[in-house]
Amino acid sequence: MVVELFHKILKAGGFVNSHAHFDRSYTYKHFKEDEAYIHLTEKWQLVDKFKKEADVYQYYQNIKNSIDNQIHYSVNKACTFIDVDSVTGTNALQGAKIAKDRNDFELKIACQTLKGVLNKEESDIIESVIEDFDIIGSLPKADSDSERHLDKVMSWAKKYNKLLHVHVDQLNCASEKETELLARKTIEWGLEERVTAVHSISLACHPKEYRKEVYRICKDAGLHFVSCPSAWIDHPRREDLAPIHNAITPVEELLENGLVVGIGSDNINDIYKPYSDGDMMFELRLLLEACKIYDAEELVKIATINGKIICGFNN
Repeated sequence: MVVELFHKILKAGGFVNSHAHFDRSYTYKHFKEDEAYIHLTEKWQLVDKFKKEADVYQYYQNIKNSIDNQIHYSVNKACTFIDVDSVTGTNALQGAKIAKDRNDFELKIACQTLKGVLNKEESDIIESVIEDFDIIGSLPKADSDSERHLDKVMSWAKKYNKLLHVHVDQLNCASEKETELLARKTIEWGLEERVTAVHSISLACHPKEYRKEVYRICKDAGLHFVSCPSAWIDHPRREDLAPIHNAITPVEELLENGLVVGIGSDNINDIYKPYSDGDMMFELRLLLEACKIYDAEELVKIATINGKIICGFNN
């Protein structure tokens, strides 16, 4: 079954990795082992340790090696977020632009807003090079006001006619309702069919009736989704009361509601995921087992054509 599924994916053109962070790949060696155990939001600041030292060539090597890795795993298209902020400046972007100049792999670049967009210094840096990005990336929790953050990045998406990919609902807890906010903001800004929710793990923490309502709004918004199955599978135990669920995007429900879903690797051998190796077949198998999706044709779409739609690839 697995071999047959793999060959169907190859026949459809190979995997599309719809979400990654290639500029950070292979950087785990720069950190202490115990630092891998700290919380996600603390790691957002911890990576500054590497970013302060990395030059354009270092970023180029990370991204080039990531592309070589992806080709090894039968991926021929990918979207990578790239840090651009007051710490790394545009070094990662310059490295990515050099690395993507090749004939055997198509790479889309999105800006990672790890320092937020509401601070003028950070906003100015991003907007000064925004035309160099294929996709506007977003991390609403990087700012104290997620709604204002979304207004800012959506204004950019509108002004520069760019797709928008937004990290939402990453923490697997019922207090997060970012997917709903993203869908409503997408409609408010008239960006239907141009916005993608990356992760949306916390959707599964909510009661069924709430989930159904969110799916309806997402459908109206033409919101797309990217699941990175291994990204939060290491979710620590909590004492919160919530529906029993896996720490993975509820992809089977998204599909049942006619929503487009792609798949991503997220991080590769860095402080976030030290043992992740970028194997997209592993990610797909984890997804299909966690969500009980056994329809081969649907799995092929998730691995290939849906990613092309989400990332704006032409073929």
